[in-house]
Amino acid sequence: MSAMQRRRRTKQNRMLGLLDRLEREPRADRLIDTLQSGIRSLPLGRGRDLLHGRWLGHPVHPLLVQVPVGSWMSAAVLDMRPGRSREAGLLVGVGLAAAAPAALSGAVDWAELHREQSRVGLVHAMANWTAVGLYATSLVCRVKGRTAAGRAYGFLGLTAVGIGGMLGGHLAYRQASGANHAEEVPHVIRDTWHRVGAVAEFPAGEPVRRVVDDVPILVVRETGGEIHALAERCSHLAGPLSEGTVADGCVQCPWHGSVFRLSDGWNVRGPATAPQPAFDTRVLDGHVDVRLRRHGPREANGKWSGKATEGTQGRSG
Repeated sequence: MSAMQRRRRTKQNRMLGLLDRLEREPRADRLIDTLQSGIRSLPLGRGRDLLHGRWLGHPVHPLLVQVPVGSWMSAAVLDMRPGRSREAGLLVGVGLAAAAPAALSGAVDWAELHREQSRVGLVHAMANWTAVGLYATSLVCRVKGRTAAGRAYGFLGLTAVGIGGMLGGHLAYRQASGANHAEEVPHVIRDTWHRVGAVAEFPAGEPVRRVVDDVPILVVRETGGEIHALAERCSHLAGPLSEGTVADGCVQCPWHGSVFRLSDGWNVRGPATAPQPAFDTRVLDGHVDVRLRRHGPREANGKWSGKATEGTQGRSG
């Protein structure tokens, strides 16, 4: 193999290089801070979790964008056929109407991202809003009978949608925005009991960090003696739950405010859309043992029954 061929094989993809530079570019950080603060202050109430997709178990934004993208793609196909401009215009309008809820859900998610993700997400949003502007212009041209111009603006809009989609894919798959950051826990921890320390090492009501099979876990002993254990890295963006606040049987992530129930890891409040992996606990000879719970959250009057006491298993499943 020649030296030139080796250089070609080891040379970084130019597009990835541009995206890496975008992640490190700080010039828009002040604008990002202002926009994110404004989005977080919107009086959405319970609608915020609805937009995050907590009810769905994963972000709802990718689902909502299917309508505008699909409508605009279909419009482009019809625009390539003579005499179908009216139908294409209808699809352009449907896409514009569906763009608003898709954009709102994306904005709510974007407001809770890391800095590098936010930088890429801002350009992603700019590309999509450019597409909305182009399609709105396309629709106006079609209504006025300027069919050729309407088609041209439509194809330009589809180009902007493609750029936005590429950036959205980078956010989701390269930067893990919206991914469950606790998903690997069941695949790493061995299915056995693990000793994590003496009972005295866990002050009542205080979050304590321990490590099991190289996986950080959170251990909390309640005042009554019941002991809970969860995966310690938040499923939203891997925030350290051991540095969070424990109250009312829950722990709140210090980074973005997700709230998880200690008894079974259920995500009571977003932006997290996935629960935390939970552990069964027991106390033997004054020491706390934990074992990964291999089934999902289960409730008994809102909480797990059972109590970790000397020589017994707590909440064994």
